[in-house]
Amino acid sequence: MSQLPTTMTNPHKPTDDVELQSRLNFLHLNEAECQAIRRIEPYIVKAIPHALDAFYTTVRNEPQTRVFFASDQHMQQAKQAQIGYWSNIASANFGTAFTSTVRRVGKTHARIGLEPRWYIGGYAIILSHIINGVTAQIIPTVPFLPAKLSLRDLAASFGSLFKAVFLDMDLTISIYIEETKRLNKEEMTKLDNAIEQERQFVTQSFGHIINALADKNLSLTVDGDLPTTYLPMRDDLNHAIATLCQTLNSIRETTGSIDTTADEIDSAARDLARRTEKQAVSVEKTAAAVEQITATVSSTAARVMEANRFVEECQTTTERFGTMIHRANAAMKGIERSAEAVNKITNVISNIATQTNLLALNTGVEAAHAGEAGSGFRVLAQEIRKLANQVGNASEEVKELITTSQSHVSSGSTIMKDASNAVDTIISSVANISTHLQEITKATSEQASALKDVNNAIATIDQGTRENAAMVEETSAATSNMAQRTRQLRHLLGEFTLQN
Repeated sequence: MSQLPTTMTNPHKPTDDVELQSRLNFLHLNEAECQAIRRIEPYIVKAIPHALDAFYTTVRNEPQTRVFFASDQHMQQAKQAQIGYWSNIASANFGTAFTSTVRRVGKTHARIGLEPRWYIGGYAIILSHIINGVTAQIIPTVPFLPAKLSLRDLAASFGSLFKAVFLDMDLTISIYIEETKRLNKEEMTKLDNAIEQERQFVTQSFGHIINALADKNLSLTVDGDLPTTYLPMRDDLNHAIATLCQTLNSIRETTGSIDTTADEIDSAARDLARRTEKQAVSVEKTAAAVEQITATVSSTAARVMEANRFVEECQTTTERFGTMIHRANAAMKGIERSAEAVNKITNVISNIATQTNLLALNTGVEAAHAGEAGSGFRVLAQEIRKLANQVGNASEEVKELITTSQSHVSSGSTIMKDASNAVDTIISSVANISTHLQEITKATSEQASALKDVNNAIATIDQGTRENAAMVEETSAATSNMAQRTRQLRHLLGEFTLQN
């Protein structure tokens, strides 16, 4: 391994001698390790072209990596440079030339935008082919022939080679990151300068228009060439100014009409307020009249209810009287039936008296035939005849009394029937009167309820009319205020300088 400087020229660069030595120490890439790499150097150098051919074939087939090469000639030049680069790694020469090459490669990757993933992937492809190529050269394909290098030494050489490759990869990516940051910083500085210049130019182009707008002058527009990015802003600002001028002109014309209309609305609102006040007084009187009618109807309803209760009492009394008439009629019918039964009994008694007379007559005849022996029977027959005559006379008298009683009972029964029919008619009439009174009561109650609703509605209308009157007064005041504000707006619009 070549000698390395022991002094540090710049402590902030990762490729300085001290930084390189630190990495070498961490990887244990000492002189013995370098000798192990040099032990297989001839084999590595011989395998490098074939490994690079495989690598550039892959690069050519990948669209994202092919764009970094302008042509096949450019790719062939890169391949020749890679041969020297990998030959330097195979010789384990990590001196100043190595660090300069690493710095140049890292900056180039940063400049062309080659991401570390492609760099790492390429190293993997190349290293795998180098290992295969070196192994094929050292280990014979014919059995039982001795290898050019023991497997232990070959493994040690490969391990040291891996360390060297990863050292190169570490340094190159570190330079890539550092250079990328530097380039980004330069680009940001250039961008900031361009933005500042553009800002000043745009400020000058738009500033006087904005100042004019602040002074209420809308007669100016943005003219001249501007950066493409600001052309839509220029056109939008000019269009906004033109639209605002048009709007303000319309507002100026409209405020005149609003002023006139506001005066008319104010006058109409005052007239409406006066009419509303009169209407409120009329509604109040109507409410009082309806309230009085409601009280009268409520009183009538109460009296009708009282009459209804009286009719119900009369109906109850009449029904009781009808019940008594029906009972009396039933009793007369019972008496009539009893008189008929007594009449039948008297007929039987009269028949018995007739038969008794016949029996007494026969007894007297028989006693006459008997002579002195029948004298007792003659006396008995006389007594029987006398008793039969008395019974017959009594039966006739009872029959006359029963006949008279039947006549009276029949007359009374007829009267009671007529009275019962009359009472039924009275009960039916009282029931009809009660029904009509109930309907009248119901209707009166409904009228009273409806009048209460009307009264409440009129009270609500009265309240609403008063509120409307107050609102009309507020509207009138607001209209006057609007007219005043419209005049102020016209005055403010007069301060603007508009486009013709």
